Amino acid sequence: MKKTLLTLLACLTLTSALAQKPRPDAFPPMDDSLAPKSLTMATTLDEMYRWDRYPTYEVYVEMMNHFVETYPELCRLDTIGTSLRGRLILCLAMTGTDDNDIYRPEFFYSSTMHGDEITGFYFMLRLCDTLLASYGTSPQITSLLDRTRIYINPNANPDGTYAGGNSSVSRSMRYNANYVDLNRNYPDPFGSVSLDTLQCENKAMIAYVSQHRFELSANIHGGSEVMNYPWDSFTSRERRHEHADWWEAVCKRYVDTCRQHSRSIFTDVNSQGYIEGGDWYVISNGRQDYMNYYQHCHELTMEVSSDKKLASESLQRYWNIQGDALINYIKEIHSLADTIPHDTTSGDTTHVGISQHSTLNSQLSVYPNPTRGEVFISTGDGIRRIDLSDRPAGVYILNVKGRHYKVIKL
Repeated sequence: MKKTLLTLLACLTLTSALAQKPRPDAFPPMDDSLAPKSLTMATTLDEMYRWDRYPTYEVYVEMMNHFVETYPELCRLDTIGTSLRGRLILCLAMTGTDDNDIYRPEFFYSSTMHGDEITGFYFMLRLCDTLLASYGTSPQITSLLDRTRIYINPNANPDGTYAGGNSSVSRSMRYNANYVDLNRNYPDPFGSVSLDTLQCENKAMIAYVSQHRFELSANIHGGSEVMNYPWDSFTSRERRHEHADWWEAVCKRYVDTCRQHSRSIFTDVNSQGYIEGGDWYVISNGRQDYMNYYQHCHELTMEVSSDKKLASESLQRYWNIQGDALINYIKEIHSLADTIPHDTTSGDTTHVGISQHSTLNSQLSVYPNPTRGEVFISTGDGIRRIDLSDRPAGVYILNVKGRHYKVIKL
């Protein structure tokens, strides 16, 4: 009898543990499009500016163009590419009018590569409006734009979001029009899974980010509430990211800011609200690891709402909880150079910005400004030529055979 009771108790304990285990963003996901919720659509720009609904595709494109027409001195509109169905993949590039800064680091927000995870889509449009409308009146945002180039791509998978037609998001789906999960379709730096076909949306995104030197970015998803930092391809015990401590501090600041408005936010995966990607669940061919490894960009994945298709009446409440944190995350780019003075994961050249860690400065050999983008470094094995002609002005830390050299390009 005692043995039977112990066995029953063990089974109950296991069942409880399994019930509390966070469910990953399932593949394939459950179709929740019939869930009882309101997904109100803005059919005009005026309706969209009430910020209590999602845009039709036409209103989305109109709003992105409206930003440029209203604030031509602060922003431009880039077309990253087009989707399989010919919809535009857009990015708003913003920076301030103060021309005193020699160098402004580049920051990138991108959302909704899973087409049915649309909270971030709304967030990014509202963030664009907040940054532009606040320039010149908010000292905080004015300073941020004057010191930073901010790029925002509200929707990386418009075919998925508007799978049911341009006038509704109710039939939105995770995949692109080829029914491919775009977050399992990036070149894998660790070679665990090969790609049959790189989708056109990802080809365009790779070409776009390769033209820039994004130093910090975030890829915004939904379906859970958690900050997911690299690596996705490994658990932290298998391969811990060398900047994991910095990532955890950044994630904690984001979560703490949100919890000033809601104590229940970011609690559905764990109590702290952030986790190393592989410790949650391991994936291959994801964008986060691609950006960190191949593009030398510090990118994390933000899961910003447990409901992938957040009801319209909840949009403003979620913005009020996370709006400040989204802006503060952009500011992290200015602590990045001081906190992480160089990157040794891959590559020879790291663009780290004007601000450098003082103790590192004293250990560097300093080379003059390369007038045509070229610099010649003397090593124990001879002269090493490095071409910086395709890089923006700023300070570079060059890792040459284990020694670091500082080059300033004007």
